[in-house]
Amino acid sequence: MKHTRLGNSGLKVPCLSLGTMAWGEETNEESAGLMLRKYLDAGGTLIDTAALYADGNSEAIVGSFLGEMVPRQEVTLVSKAGVGLCKGEREIDASRGAMLRSLDASLARLGTDYLDLWLAHTWDAEVPLEETLSALEYAVTSGRARYVGVSNYAGWQLARAACLSRVPLVAVQAEYSLVRRSAERELIPAAAALGTGVMAWAPLGRGVLTGKYRGGVPADSRGASETRSGYVAPYLEPRPSRIVDALATAARGLDAQPLDLALSWALQQPGIDTAVIGPRTPAQLEQILKSVPRRMPAEIVSALNDISAPPA
Repeated sequence: MKHTRLGNSGLKVPCLSLGTMAWGEETNEESAGLMLRKYLDAGGTLIDTAALYADGNSEAIVGSFLGEMVPRQEVTLVSKAGVGLCKGEREIDASRGAMLRSLDASLARLGTDYLDLWLAHTWDAEVPLEETLSALEYAVTSGRARYVGVSNYAGWQLARAACLSRVPLVAVQAEYSLVRRSAERELIPAAAALGTGVMAWAPLGRGVLTGKYRGGVPADSRGASETRSGYVAPYLEPRPSRIVDALATAARGLDAQPLDLALSWALQQPGIDTAVIGPRTPAQLEQILKSVPRRMPAEIVSALNDISAPPA
């Protein structure tokens, strides 16, 4: 698997990063172990998790594999803080105290004394940005994190954070795919100007770019889940559906699968360093790993760009 440096930093990341949002909820520990082994065997090295995922259970599952399945130093471990659960509802708290408490809890669940990359999970309008950044700085100076960054920030938020931070922000995570290209307006150009690497999450459009929803909502999909259907619903509307149809047509012409082209498109966009995939099952991961990122013909790229261009 191809690796590259994350932004202007010295941290090397693979083109595909393994996201673990489903671990501990939709994916049990046995399936998670099978997926991690498949990913490692394919040359992958980056595991992406967060304190929020499964209320910490995702981190605990990841931690159970470190040292036994793979030596800690052979993987790049990424986690996030600043969003938690309170009585079942998401609560944003990126204050210094909450961030550092979350970091220590994450390290305990993961069974390690440091993260390779620690991110502020989202913007907190209720907390001074300088306070959030002070937690990131302390994580680096105390050795708890090798690198730090942010997630789900707008372009101006990233620029302001980079100007105020006393340590480099080497990464920003953002949703990015053929059905969600809003990051191109400001965030990706800002990241390029600042030397911040971009980690694109949901590069398969929360699953819709695989084409599996074209004939309806599969019974075993997130779209059919009572708790997860809202995650997929925005991309089952007419406009995303037209993009998926165009992608499927292009894939047939190239004797490929829609997900092959969706990943290839995302990875060849300027400024994208890694795509964070989030399969729920070993079969889904196997299908993704079989896809070979390719240089698509210019006319295909142009056609996909035209039909997926974000509204003005």
